[in-house]
Amino acid sequence: TLMNVEGTRNMAEAAQQVGAHLVHISTDFIFDGKDGPYKEEAVPNPVSHYGWTKLEAEGIVKGLEHYSILRTVLVIGMAEDLSRSNIVLWAKGALEKGDPISVVDDQFRTPTLAEDLAQGALLAADQKAQGVFNISGPDYMSIFELVAQVAEHFGLTMDTVTRVDSSTLTQPAKRPPITGFDISKARKEMGYAPHTFKQPLAIIATQAGL
Repeated sequence: TLMNVEGTRNMAEAAQQVGAHLVHISTDFIFDGKDGPYKEEAVPNPVSHYGWTKLEAEGIVKGLEHYSILRTVLVIGMAEDLSRSNIVLWAKGALEKGDPISVVDDQFRTPTLAEDLAQGALLAADQKAQGVFNISGPDYMSIFELVAQVAEHFGLTMDTVTRVDSSTLTQPAKRPPITGFDISKARKEMGYAPHTFKQPLAIIATQAGL
């Protein structure tokens, strides 16, 4: 809450004081996951505390005269000294080690390359694009399908993967089952052009020196 809500409030107040256009990053977790993929005008209904704090932050930003809210989904990528991994790196590491892993097949997303999210933020800032925009990858898939594509790309076996549904897992916070985004507005109005999912796998492999 402190970072997502109060941090956003501080940024919004600073932007208001200097007349800046604020670009704010939001999330698919503001939705309940019952009716994805979502368009910008879909009605939010978070199922977790995190989702509620991000929705509250959006409300703060919408009080500004000049803003872009960029909603994104399941960001993947490679960077030095990552504070935490992402699903591609986690899956690759587990498959290489042969660790038994359970992967859900009833949660669906549109994975987003970090560089594509950065592209969306730059486009929004350069164009001072007003309003809410979905910024994600173009490919809609289950988490299981994502891991299977990682295995195929890196030549790894899925023999140690157990396909499960979310009800079998104990997760610290509830996750919306079906999200993902319709990105046609960002494509049309900002010229947003994301990579397909197979392209990020190659990019991440190159960045990781694989």
